[in-house]
Amino acid sequence: MASVDKSEVPENAPESCPGPSSNDAGKLDGCAGCPNQKLCSSGQFKSDTSPTEVEKQLANVQHKILVLSGKGGVGKSTVTAQIAHGLADGGHSVGVLDVDVCGPSLSRIMGVNGETVHKSSSGWSPVYTVDDIAVMSIDFLLSSEEDAVIWRGAKKNGMIKEFLCSVDWGDLDYLIIDTPPGTSDEHLAIVSLFKKSKIDGAVLVTTPQEVALSDVRKEINFCRKLRIPMIGIVENMASYTCPKCNTVSQIFPATSGGGIALAEAENLPLLCSLPLDPLVGRSGDNGLSILSEAPQAGVSEGYLILVEKIIEFCKPK
Repeated sequence: MASVDKSEVPENAPESCPGPSSNDAGKLDGCAGCPNQKLCSSGQFKSDTSPTEVEKQLANVQHKILVLSGKGGVGKSTVTAQIAHGLADGGHSVGVLDVDVCGPSLSRIMGVNGETVHKSSSGWSPVYTVDDIAVMSIDFLLSSEEDAVIWRGAKKNGMIKEFLCSVDWGDLDYLIIDTPPGTSDEHLAIVSLFKKSKIDGAVLVTTPQEVALSDVRKEINFCRKLRIPMIGIVENMASYTCPKCNTVSQIFPATSGGGIALAEAENLPLLCSLPLDPLVGRSGDNGLSILSEAPQAGVSEGYLILVEKIIEFCKPK
């Protein structure tokens, strides 16, 4: 049997695990009873693009951050955008990759919707925002913003490979990768392709109610199985303060303790608790940064705390 890269073996796998990208993955006698057997035998970890190719293309990208959540509608794309703005405001060179192939929204949130990408000898050139953040999304390849992307897994995976292997990101301090909800094709493609060019860490986004927390727990288990370092948890839309009477309301009641309880139970840092602020929605619709539009707002202060914690996590240990 070929030597196994132990770094890719899930921590809950048996000693005899051949590795999830092996041709024997999920098929050996020793795989019986392993909680990852179905995932491995699906073949999703196998890639016709060499991880070394991705490593070469991203050689000048210092840090790669995933933004994850098992649940849709919790604000992953908004969090991704504000992390990017916060890092750029601090003088860092930043790129943003939208791998939510069927539901891309980052181009609008970043204020570059309607733009197109150009291909040169060095690959696709990302679109740049007014504050010089590099953005790549399938949105730029569609003839209309209203076009539906109706693709099966293999085609989505192929597009993600193109994003990682054919985009000329140049020199970046941070590449922030916005993912769709769940733990499906896009996530497996990212993990497989980043085998050599390591992911620094993942930011997990939730809202306070149990229906969101239960899905985020699955995402946490996904990260642990695939050995993705977790920076911590962001609790989004945690409370709402009325601008007229200053009454604080819980729009999404934390019936099981919210993000705070989840972080404690999973032994992960709670990176920040962000209030629900209509200004965030308006800024996103208009492609503006809440950090520059309302720097004194509580939500902006929370985002700045989040950015500082990401920078600290990425420092050499």
